[in-house]
Amino acid sequence: MLKFVFWALLGANGVLLAYGQGLLGQPGDAAREPARLKNQLAPERMQQLTPTQARQAAASAAPQPQAEVAAPMPEPAPVPVPVARDLVACVQAGPFSTADARRFEARVARLGLTPRQSRIEIPYQEVTSRLVYLPPNGGREGAQRRVAELRERGVTNFFIMQNDTSPLRYAISLGVFKSDGAAQKLVADLQRQGVRGVRILPRGPQVTRAGYQYRQIDAAERDRLTGIADNYNGVEVTRCS
Repeated sequence: MLKFVFWALLGANGVLLAYGQGLLGQPGDAAREPARLKNQLAPERMQQLTPTQARQAAASAAPQPQAEVAAPMPEPAPVPVPVARDLVACVQAGPFSTADARRFEARVARLGLTPRQSRIEIPYQEVTSRLVYLPPNGGREGAQRRVAELRERGVTNFFIMQNDTSPLRYAISLGVFKSDGAAQKLVADLQRQGVRGVRILPRGPQVTRAGYQYRQIDAAERDRLTGIADNYNGVEVTRCS
């Protein structure tokens, strides 16, 4: 029995040795590398890569991700173009009495116009009386004809102005009044009597009064300025240079 086991093991070893040496045919999946290389087409072109080369080759063979198509940038909103204001070069308000000037300045300060405000002096006539008269017409002879007409219409209160230097030389004075109302009443009475061409001339000393100029203001600011100035007697808002 032992002999049989011995010869059986010896035979099995022999078979394994012959299989390993390829004496029993080409091995399959377990074939050795030299034999596999011999079965390749053009084995002389084969090249064994180092680990670094293998990683580089794998990276280059990997499919590259497609570049994302950038979405078009939205067009910027148009910048609004500022509309130039229609500016008034210069506006002048006046003349003001001393008391009125203080009140006017205080009210205008609320409009924010003080930085563009400059105070000036405006020639002004202080009216102390009103002359009711007929203007000169035809020199001395013309004045005498008008006097005759006045007498025919019942007018007796008059005299011929004969000052050699006055522009009113040979004008006919019909009365002098302190108030405008009294002067206007005489004019109305003379017109009812048929006297035509009667005028009123304010008289008094020439003085200066306060005035104000405003530069580079727009139409709305000018209108507000005019609205304030309208509250003061004899004050006008005009353009200036």
